[in-house]
Amino acid sequence: MTGPERPVEGQRPRGYERSGGDRPRGTGRPGGSVRGGGDRRGGQRPVRPTVDLPRHVAYEALAAVHRDDAYANLVLPAMLREAGLSGRDAAFATELTYGTLRHTGTLDAIVTDAAGRDVQRIDPPVRDALRLGAYQLLHTRVPAHAAVSSTVDLVRMVGPGATGFANAVLREVAGRDADAWVAKLAPAEETDPIGHLALAYSHPQWIVRSFAEALGGDLGETTRLLIEDNERPPVHLCARPGRADAVALADEVGGAPGAFSPYAVYLPGGAPGELAAVADGRAHVQDEGSQLVADALVAAPLDGPDGRWLDLCAGPGGKSGLLGALAATRDARLTAVEVAEHRARLVAQATRGLPVTVVHADGRDVGVEPKLPEGHFDRVLVDAPCTGLGALRRRPEARWRRQPSDLPPLTRLQRELLTAALRAVRPGGVVAYVTCSPHVVETHVTVTEASRRCGFPVDFVDARPLLPAGMPGLGDGPTVQLWPHRHGTDAMFLAVLRRG
Repeated sequence: MTGPERPVEGQRPRGYERSGGDRPRGTGRPGGSVRGGGDRRGGQRPVRPTVDLPRHVAYEALAAVHRDDAYANLVLPAMLREAGLSGRDAAFATELTYGTLRHTGTLDAIVTDAAGRDVQRIDPPVRDALRLGAYQLLHTRVPAHAAVSSTVDLVRMVGPGATGFANAVLREVAGRDADAWVAKLAPAEETDPIGHLALAYSHPQWIVRSFAEALGGDLGETTRLLIEDNERPPVHLCARPGRADAVALADEVGGAPGAFSPYAVYLPGGAPGELAAVADGRAHVQDEGSQLVADALVAAPLDGPDGRWLDLCAGPGGKSGLLGALAATRDARLTAVEVAEHRARLVAQATRGLPVTVVHADGRDVGVEPKLPEGHFDRVLVDAPCTGLGALRRRPEARWRRQPSDLPPLTRLQRELLTAALRAVRPGGVVAYVTCSPHVVETHVTVTEASRRCGFPVDFVDARPLLPAGMPGLGDGPTVQLWPHRHGTDAMFLAVLRRG
């Protein structure tokens, strides 16, 4: 924003009102002024509000993501709290933010066509406002006149000289529905199926191609995955074993027990961090797929001692929290390693009261770091840093930030961490290699290369029996790939290795 209308960060700009009308208008209280109303005492002109607060918060969240490389899941909750939004207003702001981020690629193509110029040539504040307006026009039930007028009002605040341009662009966008725009702009499905899917379902082409490869070239199933990626994901809780029962927790929070994980609870919505069970350490927020792969490590058969467990890449602590709770029920102890100091603190918070020792170190320093001796641990988890392509429905901005050039340094790090884990585990012990990505270079290629180069005999353990009986679509083994469209989880990959 520019000029005197710019609000102080965290405060409601003068003249803004809640969309829900939850305050009497014209009362002189914050947010009470309305179009054509306001206090006329002393000859003052009435304050004309420019845009409602939920849309303003959504815009600010988008701007933070694109301007500051922020993450929506971190900045939006804080913005909602600072603005005092809750209920329907908070839900509307959240839908606008996440929906616009998911569909950015397709929205940009549409705005480019409607504007007659590349979207990257549009001033960034105006560009974000147009994305927000186009999303409302094409993907919500907001009436077209309201979407156009509210977006023009927003542009009046952030780019006053572009209001006429914005009005013209949005009226052009409103002339077609989403399907008609795809029909006009997408490459022909027959000649360029990847390009067609990329524009139709708003994913970069390289990601669509990687999904299709991981799904064996099945474009029909790839389409179902892309559709699921664009849906709002449910919130999953993990009922910590020994501290909470999933069925009882579901009753307590008004949710439902998970379909597969014995610890999972599905929430209908709301703010999970405010739940008593989360606050007192009986549960934590964790995707069901993450619960399943951590539990699979503990379920793997093992001969000999079973009291020394290791989480080699522990931050921010979700899997360590579950493993620590399981360790407490089995007289075991978990060592949780995290290289970043602030994330190590998060792990310590997440595992408070559990038999967990947090080590601030690089997981590759097995045999160098005294607390990470070689051949010492019975079970090791490597939840390796990855592209995160398996969680795009939860972090929609990641699809536009990640590039193919990110893969070489990540896969090198993954191989080094997995090799270190194989050094850390004792002969006969097991290692679970996990990524939240289905990209074959981060999954099958990494596991194959690391097991070949580690210098130890390594056997693959069939991971399918380590998951709950009856789970569909687990493939031919020995590794397992979970999918949002098959299992309702993030796209988690799991390989279980036994050191000979």
